[in-house]
Amino acid sequence: MKLHHLTTQTTDPAERGRAIGRLYGGHIRQSSERYLEHFGILGVPADQVRAIVERSRESLLAWYPSLVVESDATAAAAGIQPWQAFAVGARTEVLAVAPSAGEGECSTAVRIPGDGTAPETIQTWDWHGDLATDGLLHHFSVGSGREVKLFTEFGTAAKIGVNDAGLGLHFNILSHGSDSEAGGVPVHAVARRILEEATTLADAREIAASARVSASTVFTVAAFRDGVAEAASIEVAPAGIGIVHPNDDGWVVHTNHFLDPVLAEGDTMREDSTTRERYAHTVAVSPAMTALAPRARAAAFCGGDAAAPICMRPDRTKPTHEQWGTLLTIALDLSGFALDVHAGTPDEVAVSGLERF
Repeated sequence: MKLHHLTTQTTDPAERGRAIGRLYGGHIRQSSERYLEHFGILGVPADQVRAIVERSRESLLAWYPSLVVESDATAAAAGIQPWQAFAVGARTEVLAVAPSAGEGECSTAVRIPGDGTAPETIQTWDWHGDLATDGLLHHFSVGSGREVKLFTEFGTAAKIGVNDAGLGLHFNILSHGSDSEAGGVPVHAVARRILEEATTLADAREIAASARVSASTVFTVAAFRDGVAEAASIEVAPAGIGIVHPNDDGWVVHTNHFLDPVLAEGDTMREDSTTRERYAHTVAVSPAMTALAPRARAAAFCGGDAAAPICMRPDRTKPTHEQWGTLLTIALDLSGFALDVHAGTPDEVAVSGLERF
């Protein structure tokens, strides 16, 4: 995956969207085309896709309209219809009803130190390399004056990022029996609003709880302010919200299955998913990641094994839509307001290092 860098100065969402569409119109169109084809391969009919997308757009318009304004402006500048661009922004809402569901994606670990220093974080983002050949690192400001730095796909509002108030967010997909085609607020838009508005874990939980969603996900949120560090995973499903707190060693780990005992009863992640294997691996190596700089943390994340389950590589013997790979390794620097990123697996970071954004 190739990473593109963008800094926008405007706080106007329409102007920001036009800038993205003008600069990256080809990527926006390509992302839309690929996802619409992908949905069909997974067994979601085109008319159902559009209906879910349109309902999700209306839900977001009622909940946080600035992101619809931005998305529509991006679509216009890229030369495609608003719903076509929004199909990527609501991709989790469409995937939630796919008969051929994915195996899960991403492994996250966050530690709260006991010495008054900032949280230590790391995540892999696993997805289909043919769908996400390019990614965006975006630095922007909102009307409140807050600054945000994030990583995302072209067409989604946000995935992983930090704001200048010392709050950061990691993102993992989940699957629940309450997921539906209702077309709720896109979970990527919830992530974006948290980054734009939240300064504390309580703020993030309140924002997440205010959104009527139709698909499940987990936001692992960390914050550091006035020498106080906090973190938790906020599991979100149409059925409700669960909070997963750090263990006694200060670590909160999440992959792609529910950990909240109530929500876990409705977990529908498929049986052959690697989510539990990746979770067990991450828990096992977390002591070795403690108090390390990001590059060393990434190396320890593998546990000294390039074949570790969190270093996902595509199986070329399978159809393209079943080939999963670790496309990004990312750590958040909350006190330094920065992302440390590498377009690849954690074991590669040990050799090549991380790029700071």
